Amino acid sequence: MSNDLLIDIIKNHNPFAGKFVVTNHNIWHQGFPDVPSLNAHASDAVYEALEKVRSGERRVIGITMTAERGLGKSHVVSRIRHSLQDNGSALFICMNQCDDLNHIKSELLRTFANSLKQIGSKGVSQWQELATALVNEAYKKDYTPQQLINQFPGAFAKNPKVAEVLRDKVLSIKPDIENPDILTAIIWTLSPDPAYEVFAVRWLSGSNIPQSKADVMGLANINSKNQEVESFNTVRQILDLLSDYKPVVVCFDEMESAHINDAGLTGQQVTAILGKDLCDKIKKGVVLTSVYPDSWVHEIKRLPYAESVIDRIGQQVVDLKHLNSDDVVALVSKWLEEFYKEKGVTPPHSVYPFDEYKLRALGKERPIVRKVLQWCADNFNVTKPGATNPVEAIYQEQLTVLDTTIQDYIENNAVLAQALRLGFCAVKGEVVEKVKVEDIIDIQAKSPDKGYINLKIVGKENGKEVKIGIAVLQDSGGMIVQATLKRLIRYEDFDLTRGCLIRSKEINKGAARAQQYLSDLLSPALGGEWVLLKSEDIKPLLAAHLVMKAREDYELSEEQVIDYIRQKRIAVDNYLIREILSDPSGQVPTGLVDEDVIPEVQATQNPTGSDDVGVMVDNLLAKIGL
Repeated sequence: MSNDLLIDIIKNHNPFAGKFVVTNHNIWHQGFPDVPSLNAHASDAVYEALEKVRSGERRVIGITMTAERGLGKSHVVSRIRHSLQDNGSALFICMNQCDDLNHIKSELLRTFANSLKQIGSKGVSQWQELATALVNEAYKKDYTPQQLINQFPGAFAKNPKVAEVLRDKVLSIKPDIENPDILTAIIWTLSPDPAYEVFAVRWLSGSNIPQSKADVMGLANINSKNQEVESFNTVRQILDLLSDYKPVVVCFDEMESAHINDAGLTGQQVTAILGKDLCDKIKKGVVLTSVYPDSWVHEIKRLPYAESVIDRIGQQVVDLKHLNSDDVVALVSKWLEEFYKEKGVTPPHSVYPFDEYKLRALGKERPIVRKVLQWCADNFNVTKPGATNPVEAIYQEQLTVLDTTIQDYIENNAVLAQALRLGFCAVKGEVVEKVKVEDIIDIQAKSPDKGYINLKIVGKENGKEVKIGIAVLQDSGGMIVQATLKRLIRYEDFDLTRGCLIRSKEINKGAARAQQYLSDLLSPALGGEWVLLKSEDIKPLLAAHLVMKAREDYELSEEQVIDYIRQKRIAVDNYLIREILSDPSGQVPTGLVDEDVIPEVQATQNPTGSDDVGVMVDNLLAKIGL
C-alpha cells in the first residue's frame, strides 16, 4: 500500500475529532470502539446482578456507579446496552439528563417510550418484542415479532378493532393492568403503518395524539391535572408487563443539572429518589445509577431519609478506575483498528501515527478516558496540525447524528425552545430583520400560566420597543393547543407586543375555541405570527444546543460555543430566527402537517362486529408460520 495514501487518509480524516464524549446516539445506535477489559468490573456487576434476577435469587438490585466526569461511565452504559441488544437477556431503558426536574416522572415516562422504540435483540423495536410476547402468552403460541408484523397489514386494514380484540385477550391474562389502553397502544406498535406505530409510541410517552387517530386506535387521550402521578402509574404498569417478559435494566446516566427543583433538590438528588421509587416498584430488574463521587457523598447521602434511598439504589457501589499505560495503548489501538479497517488500509503498527512510548507516558498520569481520546484528537496527524476551532468537529458530529435522530427531538417543545433561545442569545446585540435583539428572558407568570410561552425576545425596531412571546407547540391534543393560544394572545398580562407560534402541524379545524384564539393572534389588531417549524431549519440550532449542553464534557466554555455560532452565522442566517423577528404576515403558513390524514385505516370502513373480528384474528394467527 502506498505510504502517500495512508498519509492522505490521516490528513483528511480524524477518527477522534468531536467523538471523545459518549452521547445518547452512541448508547442506542453506533457505539464507540469498546475495550471490554476497561472497567470490566462495572459492566460485570450488572451482568452478574441480571443473572441473580433471572434465576430468581433476587427481585431487584440497585447498583450505583461512581466516577468523576470523563472517566468512562457512559462508555460502560453503552457497552451494557449493546451487549444486551446482542444477547437479548434483558430489556434496556436509559434516561440521561432531565430538562425539568419538577416533572421528572413525566420525563421518565417519555424516556421509557423512547427507549423501548429502539431496536432490541430480535431486529425490531423493544415495544414490538413486548407486543409479540403478550400475544404469544395470551394465545399460547411462539410467533416471532416479524411473523406478526408481516401478517398484520391485511388485518389492520380490514378492521382496526383487531387491536382491541387482541387487547381483550391479553387483558384476560393480565388482569392487574389498570389502564387497558396501555395494552392497546403496545399492540398498535405492531402496525405495518409507521405512522400508527409513531402515534402509539407517542401516546405511550404520555402525550396526546390527534383525536381522529385516538378514535381509530381505540385510545383515550388523557388530560390529567396530576400528570406526574399519572405518568408514574403508567411507568409502573409498563414495568409490570416488561418484567413478566424479561428482566429490565433501567439506567440513569448524565443526570447532573445546574438547576434545582421547587423543593430545592439537585438533579442527582431527584434522580436518586426516583431510582429508589423504581426499585420499590420494579418486579424483576436492575436499576443502574451513575453519579459523581462528590455528589454521592455531599448530595445523595445528605438527603432526608438518605438511608432508605442508599439501601435501594446503592446495594452495590462500583467505583470506576483511571487508565494505566496498558489501558491507554489498548484503547487507542482499538479505535485505530476500526478506523483503518473502515478505510481499507494497513498501518505500519497498531497505534500509528502515534508513538507507543508517548501513549504509555500518558498512561502513567492515570488519565480519564475522555482525556486520552481528546489528546488523540488533538495529535492525530503526521505533520503539525493547523489551528482549528475546537467546536467545529463537535458541532459537525452532532449534525451528523441528527440526520437519524432528529425525530427524537421534534416533538419536545422544551428542547426546541432551548435551541431557539441559544440562537437568539447568539444574535444578541445584532440587528436582524430590522430588529435589534437586546435581551432574551423568561416569561413571568403565575402557576396556572407557567410553561405555555417559552421565552420572550426584547428588542428595538425603528426605535420602537418590541417584545415577542414565543410558544413552541408540537402537541396534538386540542386542550393544550387551546390553552397555549389563549395565553399567547394575552399581551398585557405577559408584557408582550407580539405573539409568535412555532408549530409544524395544522390546528384541528373542529376546535372552535382554538381557531378563534388563532384568528385573534393573526389579526391586524394583535399582529401575531405563526412560523412553520421544519426539521431542516431547527437542525443547526439543535446541534448547537446539544454542543452547548455538553460543553463541560468537551471542556468548552459557553463563550466558545457562542463565538462559533456567530462565526459560522448559524443563528443570524437561520430561517426560524429571521422569520420570528420579521414583520408578521398574519397568515397561516403553507406546508403544515395534517395528522388527521392517513389513508390506510379508517375507523368506520368496516362495521364487522367484535365476534366476527375475533374469528378473523383467530384465523389470522392460525395462518402464521404455516
